Order: sequence, then C-alpha cells, then structure tokens
Amino acid sequence: MAEDVGAEFEERVVAINRVAKVVKGGRRFSFSALVVVGNGAGDVGCGLGKANEVPAAIGKAGRSAKKNFRKIHLNNGTIPHQVIGKFGAAKVVMMPAAPGTGVIAGGAVRAILESVGVKNILTKCVGTRNPHNAVRATLDGLQKLRTPEMIQKSRQEEA
Repeated sequence: MAEDVGAEFEERVVAINRVAKVVKGGRRFSFSALVVVGNGAGDVGCGLGKANEVPAAIGKAGRSAKKNFRKIHLNNGTIPHQVIGKFGAAKVVMMPAAPGTGVIAGGAVRAILESVGVKNILTKCVGTRNPHNAVRATLDGLQKLRTPEMIQKSRQEEA
C-alpha cells in the first residue's frame, strides 16, 4: 500500500471507506480515503479525501496530507520521551525503545510512525482503535514531543 509521491515523500493509505448519500432515487455511493504522507526524516501529514472512485479519493487525500505537514523531533530513530496523544475517544501511549526493538504498533499508528522515520518504539492504543482517531491521536502525541535542548531553552527563558 506504500508508494512514492514525488521524489522524497512516501504515501500510505491507512483506511478506505464506502460512504453513502441517500437521495430521492436511492443511495449514491462514494469513497472516503485516509492517507498519511511522510519523508522518513521527521516530516509527516495526514489527509482525508472523498470521491466517486477510490484512486481519485486517494489522490485528494494525498494532496490534503501534503498541505498540513508537521515537523516531528526524533532522537536516533526513536522518540525523546514517553508521551500520550489524545483525540476524541482515542488515546495512544508511545514509549521510546532500545535499538533493535522495531516499531511495535497497530495498523494506523504504525503507518504514521514509519512515515515519520521512527525505527524503534513501543505503542498502545487505549479507548477506540478507529483509524481516523488513532492517526490524529498519534499526531497529537508526536506534536507534544520536546528535545532536551528545547526544554533547556524554555527553562532559561522563564528564569
């Protein structure tokens, strides 16, 4: 499901849903796609696209994901500290892991972490495992990450 987008971005389809609109003559079906785009070096974005055909929905979602790119601070292939990301009913607990551990994560969370470029991490989804909420909760947790230099700088500004 992973494919190259442009020269450096990797696009992963996380979920595809068939959605229906009820009209006078019956139901009109279309497709909704959730896509994660990352460069494997700390940049990642997620997007949602809807269209009458699956490839068109994936294309729209990919373009949407590239528009909301975020920079994630990593530490030698893992995260600097434990963090909990929350979105809706989803909670994702992420813990740094020793080299050689690999990415211990479920489907939606794994797609985000591999796109960011994390090599070793332990995760647990608590609450719902809905892919949309799990992806947003993972991004929330990754946004909360702070490197030791960032923490030191903020403490110097306070004093």
